[in-house]
Amino acid sequence: MADYVIEMLGISKFFPGIKANDNITLQLKRGEIHALLGENGAGKSTLMSVLFGLYQPDEGVIKKDGKVVKINNPNDANDLKIGMVHQHFKLVECYTVLENIILGVEPNTAGFLKLSETREKIINLSNKYGLKIDPDAVVENITVGMQQRVEILKMLYRDNDILIFDEPTAVLTPQEIDELMLIMKKLASEGKSILFISHKLSEIMSVANRCSVLRKGKYIGTVDIKDTTPEDLSTMMVGRKVNLQLEKKEAAPSETVLDVDNLTVSSSSSKKDVVKDVSFNVRRGEIVCIAGIEGNGQTELVQAITGLMKHKNGTIKLCGNDITNDSIRERSKKGISHIPEDRHKHGLVLDYNLAQNMVLQKYREPEFQKFGFIKFDAIKKYAQRLIKQFDVRSGQGVDTIVRSMSGGNQQKAIIAREIDKDPELLIAVQPTRGLDVGAIEYIHKAIIEQRDAGKAVLLVSLELDEVMNLSDRILVMYEGELVGEFKSSEVTTEQLGLFMTGAKKDKVSKEATK
Repeated sequence: MADYVIEMLGISKFFPGIKANDNITLQLKRGEIHALLGENGAGKSTLMSVLFGLYQPDEGVIKKDGKVVKINNPNDANDLKIGMVHQHFKLVECYTVLENIILGVEPNTAGFLKLSETREKIINLSNKYGLKIDPDAVVENITVGMQQRVEILKMLYRDNDILIFDEPTAVLTPQEIDELMLIMKKLASEGKSILFISHKLSEIMSVANRCSVLRKGKYIGTVDIKDTTPEDLSTMMVGRKVNLQLEKKEAAPSETVLDVDNLTVSSSSSKKDVVKDVSFNVRRGEIVCIAGIEGNGQTELVQAITGLMKHKNGTIKLCGNDITNDSIRERSKKGISHIPEDRHKHGLVLDYNLAQNMVLQKYREPEFQKFGFIKFDAIKKYAQRLIKQFDVRSGQGVDTIVRSMSGGNQQKAIIAREIDKDPELLIAVQPTRGLDVGAIEYIHKAIIEQRDAGKAVLLVSLELDEVMNLSDRILVMYEGELVGEFKSSEVTTEQLGLFMTGAKKDKVSKEATK
């Protein structure tokens, strides 16, 4: 039997203006969890897309069990027992869990579906790996974490032996991440071979056996996890020493910028209140974090503040002015910048180029138009400045269609645009989701610089490390209510966890947040 179940030898892949993969060799052992680490745009997802048949390599060969194979499409990959969970899930939202799992390999007799045995197999797989999924649930009605479990079950249902996870924890809560790590270890213990793309060094250190590092499309090296450290990995990935400990001085808050009073928001899909009589404020020179497990009202709270969602009761003031009924554009012009939770839905126009996305909220300003005619040269020059300043990597510069960019670089483009607006209030929702350690270091510094420049920052994050390190004050949200308020220096992650799960509650008044 061959030493390696998969070998990618000398793989190169070219796109217009960029060499995404440059002579990369990757070897996967049977039964191991092999991490693939690299900065945003380093070529990790491209390499895995080559293995899964979504792209064809321009150079190099792929071997399975020591034999050269040709993978023309995902069907070929599935025939070779290779499965992939993509960073952005490939599910039909109006179908049930069961229908999504069998899609493309529907069991039938004379054209009639046979679902009884299929249902039993899916339930058995779900129970065996602790996935706890309802096969009859409609995908659009289940959480992101559950959707990921559906993707895993799709691979297991097809009896895949080589499992590719592309940024699997980017959209999960801390609890869901822990559960996924256990599932991956169980799969590997049964002989499955796993390729695991991640930016999170702590996850790689806890779950992987080996790690291969890419940088700017090139292969840097492979290390045994037991013989390395997070600092060593970050240096290999970025090419320089990265400070993994966030440094910031004590906050010096002054007058109130955002004042939320008795805000209640109803669900868009039902009459149920998802934000319940919430009051708090954010002052100049401080970072206030709304912490909580996903689905406890944080999304609706932010959307009500930014104008994306109508509220039921309550008032919102910015710098003393009532903006409760202002439009999204008016709130933006008055000084709110918003790094949204869903970069594709609310942050970017994916089929516009990078320059157009950089001026989505500024193209009407005299700098970029005259008598209604766009100044394209001015927009291009402005976008080039932001690309350089925030290290946004793209194959064709300002002309790159945003849809073709990596998720991390899409995120950096949004952050560049929103911070450059020089806002009174910066609302940052999951600002480092999907970013590598070098980019996280940069973004955290940029947010702290906003605070130290006298801006107010409202942070919403599921990452407990980010919550603890970046925040000055922490407000915990549970089932639509604020149930705890802390200074970050006076609370532990264990205490936060108790409040986030509803095990403990304190009455949080508006006066307490001042």
